[in-house]
Amino acid sequence: MRTVGGLLRILVEFLVLWGSSALALVVLDRVLDGVTLDRSGFAPIPTLPAALVLALVFGLLNAALWPVMMRLMSWIGPVLLFVGVFLAGGAIMLLTLYLVPVATVDRPGDAIVLAALVSLVTSVISGAIASRSDTAYRLMQVRRHRFRLRRNATLVGAPPGLLCIQIDGLGYDVLRWAIADGVTPRLATLVRETHRLVPWYTDWSSQTGATQLGVLHGSNHNVPAFRWYDKTTGRISVFSNPADNEQRELERADRPGLLAHDGVSRGNLFTGGAQDNVLVVSRMRGARLGGGAGYSAYFADPASALRTFIRMIAELQRELRQSLRQKRKDVRPRVPRGGMYPFVRAFATVLATDVTAAAVVGDLIKGRAVVYLDLIGYDEVSHHSGISRPETLSVLAKVDDIVAMLLAVTEQSDRSYHVVVLSDHGQSQGATFLQRYGESLGQLVIRLAARSESADRHRHERRADTFAQPGGEGRAYAAASMHAAPAEEQAHTVAGEPIVLGSGNLGLVYFPHLPGRADIDAIEAAHPGLLAGLREHPGIGFLLVAAPGGSVVLGPHGRVDVTTGEVTGRNPLEVMGLDALSKIRRTDTFGNVADIMVGGAYWPETDEVAAFEEQIGSHGGMGGPQSTPFLLYPATLPPPPEPLKGAENIHEVLVGWRDLSSRPSTAATGHDATTRSGDAARME
Repeated sequence: MRTVGGLLRILVEFLVLWGSSALALVVLDRVLDGVTLDRSGFAPIPTLPAALVLALVFGLLNAALWPVMMRLMSWIGPVLLFVGVFLAGGAIMLLTLYLVPVATVDRPGDAIVLAALVSLVTSVISGAIASRSDTAYRLMQVRRHRFRLRRNATLVGAPPGLLCIQIDGLGYDVLRWAIADGVTPRLATLVRETHRLVPWYTDWSSQTGATQLGVLHGSNHNVPAFRWYDKTTGRISVFSNPADNEQRELERADRPGLLAHDGVSRGNLFTGGAQDNVLVVSRMRGARLGGGAGYSAYFADPASALRTFIRMIAELQRELRQSLRQKRKDVRPRVPRGGMYPFVRAFATVLATDVTAAAVVGDLIKGRAVVYLDLIGYDEVSHHSGISRPETLSVLAKVDDIVAMLLAVTEQSDRSYHVVVLSDHGQSQGATFLQRYGESLGQLVIRLAARSESADRHRHERRADTFAQPGGEGRAYAAASMHAAPAEEQAHTVAGEPIVLGSGNLGLVYFPHLPGRADIDAIEAAHPGLLAGLREHPGIGFLLVAAPGGSVVLGPHGRVDVTTGEVTGRNPLEVMGLDALSKIRRTDTFGNVADIMVGGAYWPETDEVAAFEEQIGSHGGMGGPQSTPFLLYPATLPPPPEPLKGAENIHEVLVGWRDLSSRPSTAATGHDATTRSGDAARME
């Protein structure tokens, strides 16, 4: 009976969509000058028969040809594929008009517009049909997958799966403020009813690359920052480069990833050992780009592309309006938000989110054992708008909606899920180093290192900001999607000049002309006065450098022996947190640690830092909330150790929960072993 009812519902929906598409064509015939339908039908709508034929054939051709066209285009990046979707729709419309000449279109561009508008109508009608429940988008996705996949009885009663939702860049304190202010009602419900919220503490490199490498692959050793220079190869590695990310995974091939067993990676920098990946940067290159990146499945439905396109246009105008409002009200600190940034924001908050969420919906319906996804919208916007300003919180509210949608989907999944929500780092706010002092870190280092005033002026003007490219997850995904090689990888140095890289308020200074890791004596001999000039600068909190007797931390009024912890003078780490020295000790063991690791200043009275990149909200170093993300886990799971320090420890906790979930339950079946709220599965 359920099958008959399902077929009847599908038939009714087909007739509704067919009729609405035909009516849309009738209207477009009157609105668009370049479209003319055959008028041989009967009054009062003489164009209706032609519209019905055209809508039917267009729909059938879409169903037959669209998957083939998506497969042919699946090798290109998602941004180019996004554009190709509309061209493909126009081509199908032209083919329809050729097969059934019931209308004329003056120009090929008119066919693209006609196809897009008809798809828009069907998308709206589909949403209206689905809106009988709480989330139209969720039901459209669930029903699509339900139609393709029959109910899997083997998953009913199976051990709970693990769903890990990463909210990129959301700090522990910002989340608590958002919960208190009603910005994130769904997360608030979890905290108050079924889950426990705890902070955890990042490594010195408080950024997504280091965290996800540790969380997904169990080790982030030799990762000093978002970008670093390798003296042995002469290359700059950066987490926005798919080839570099793939290399990081190969270096850890002997370690089973978190997602190695029936796991999927969605919207992350790394696979975590998963064979099934969507929008994963380490797989977004070469022949594997389309199939390996997995996003082409999202565009199998042209309505998805159109829906995303409309939302991206809305996001672009929203960003332009909010940027102008900041300027008009003279909100400070602020950074320029022009250039490519509005498009990067639209990519991060709309396209990447839509593709990732749609993939996860399918994963939950299929009952995949472990799902890890990254929602990057909040992080990207807070870089340019601030960590808790109105426009940033509005994006966070939309992220909360996505979380609510995914939790609701777990209710309809044949498998129950433990749902864990976490972040990879927080963000700290403040005017940038360049804004405060009129020169970037790179300019400062080159000025101090210059041997003559003329060379200083020449280099200062010519080399300014070569390596101060801003980094963010949205920009990383967008660059990989467009096949754009990172600027850092293409950079070349002038003989004798240092390489200066920025990762939030963490700076890295390398001297390619000095072999190995240069120590204090070698740096002072090559560039007299450089170390003194850096440690005395008000925007720099401390320096980590090697010394003949062991590495030292230098501050403006004191120093710390890294090995013994002995402090001479005033401790430059006293405002950086109790675990600052342990973080530095760990980084000091890395083979690619910079000759000078520059810790940016932190002002506790205002909770601000001065980023070496042009970002108002930044992360990558120490100081303020950037080092304190959160972990939100079901109260029924074993609690993690407290304090919870480092991404590798988060990996151990998640692996424990994953393995605990994978064990078959031996308890009696007289009571439900799971909560069906989608928040957490109760373990027997």
